[in-house]
Amino acid sequence: MRRLVLLAPVLPALTACGVIRSSEEEATDAARETATHAGQRLHGPRPRTAEAVGRSAAGVDGVEVLRVKGTATHEGDGVELVVRTSGSAYNGWFDVEEVTVRRCFALRVSPGAEWGEEARDVACPGGLPLGFGPPPEVPQVALEEKLPRVPEGGRVDEAEVRRALAGLDMDPSITTEVKTENGRVGIVLSPPADPHEPVDCVVAPGGTSTWTPPRVRRMPGEGGCSVDDALHPAPPPH
Repeated sequence: MRRLVLLAPVLPALTACGVIRSSEEEATDAARETATHAGQRLHGPRPRTAEAVGRSAAGVDGVEVLRVKGTATHEGDGVELVVRTSGSAYNGWFDVEEVTVRRCFALRVSPGAEWGEEARDVACPGGLPLGFGPPPEVPQVALEEKLPRVPEGGRVDEAEVRRALAGLDMDPSITTEVKTENGRVGIVLSPPADPHEPVDCVVAPGGTSTWTPPRVRRMPGEGGCSVDDALHPAPPPH
């Protein structure tokens, strides 16, 4: 009997010290992990509108977008999302069946946000998940015909390039980046639907060339695509 009396307080003590966690706590951790993973998917150096960020987040499995704050990733504090995710866990000490919870978290998308930054717990706002219309497409035009021609030994006029791009009448949510370096101009056009699907263009002395980097480079976690890639194309992956 004495051994039973001594062992009786063990379970509450372990629980109080956090050794044994409830299913609800573990399920909340699982929901937070899903939100944090969504934040990793949204992380990237290129400017995007708040709508583009929200649309991308809504496309992540298990994520509902409830609120979008901000204008663009590179303006002010960037874009903050409130997302709702779910998580499940089972702890035989406390429950007879699996416990599932739905929780809300805040994600920040901006140049100052660190990759893998843990999602913050927040109260769920009222209302239904936000809906986003279909993403715009990069205009299917012959860019080489629209961009200015440069004679051999000449230098590219960035202002002239920008005027040519403005004349394409693109959807305003398509991100355009332009950079001049040593008389050459690099251009990147990026539809907001998938930041890993841009079209790279280069205007160089002696001619104009446009291309799309290999898909493997544009996948999450790979080399990506930036305006510097337009100016300095990397060799194809092996």
